[in-house]
Amino acid sequence: MVSRVMAADGDFLLRYRAVSNKLKKRFLRKPNVAEASEQFGQLAKELKQQDCLQYAGFCNLAMARCEQTLFNAPGEAMALTEAARLFLQAEQDIHCLQCPSFEEHLQASINCFSFAIKVYIELNQPVMAASLCLELGNALQEMNRTGEAVIYFQRAAELQYQVPIECLLSLGYVASCKLMTRDYDGALAVFTEMQLLAQEKGLPNNGSGTPIGAFLDVIVRCEISRVLLLMLLQPPPQKLLPEHAQTLEKYDWEAFDSHSHVNYLPEEVFLLLQSVVMACQEKDIESLKILQVELWPLLTAEQNHLLHLLLQEIMSPWGQGV
Repeated sequence: MVSRVMAADGDFLLRYRAVSNKLKKRFLRKPNVAEASEQFGQLAKELKQQDCLQYAGFCNLAMARCEQTLFNAPGEAMALTEAARLFLQAEQDIHCLQCPSFEEHLQASINCFSFAIKVYIELNQPVMAASLCLELGNALQEMNRTGEAVIYFQRAAELQYQVPIECLLSLGYVASCKLMTRDYDGALAVFTEMQLLAQEKGLPNNGSGTPIGAFLDVIVRCEISRVLLLMLLQPPPQKLLPEHAQTLEKYDWEAFDSHSHVNYLPEEVFLLLQSVVMACQEKDIESLKILQVELWPLLTAEQNHLLHLLLQEIMSPWGQGV
């Protein structure tokens, strides 16, 4: 096995150098960059079939440089993307084998993805750029690098601003990442941004004043998550932002008729959330335990985790442990 890999290394280097030599400038003779790009591409395909993924990645990277020289930006972006995926797969294979790694393949992949995203932005193709941001973000999250993944999910949301529902989905990934990294203030800010955007973009033209479809689903998710986060964080009144104060006002027990202002929530969920707010204010642990059981089937896994953290916080003798 080792001898076969060494033989493949030698063969790869010889062929790679042979193609690279064709790119050297010679007296009164221009290098055939298009031919070199094609040969790098062919070598990359052969190496990929042999599972020499990192070498195939280097060939695609060389191909991208050729396409850049030819001012073929779409070809450059495609080669960079393929190189990024090959380097990423090489790193994932190492992780699956639980072998030690300096993560050089991962860093090479991130660099290639970043360059490809930049090229697509310059080509005025934000949708393609955003899709690569999401691809990289998902890969990083799967490798337990959530703190890095959030950067690319945020970038995707920025690129998708003209497509509201896609932007909201990307922001949802950002919010989830912040919850996973225990950045509850950051998650609250993202959920608030999402809810405002969904309310602005989701209103139908019939004048009903109630968002519809996927926008309504986003608003419901954000409303529930924001109430739970506000109870978890318990910001002092002087630090409570106006938009958060308005949210809590809707769940004030004395303002029972305020349900008309939260008509996008199922009535059962609204009443239970209202009870959660009151139980938190009264530090009523037993009532909160009962409410947790009743809310459990009505919430998402993420929201149930928040409710669990909230109950732990209320039960904590130290308080404000988040």
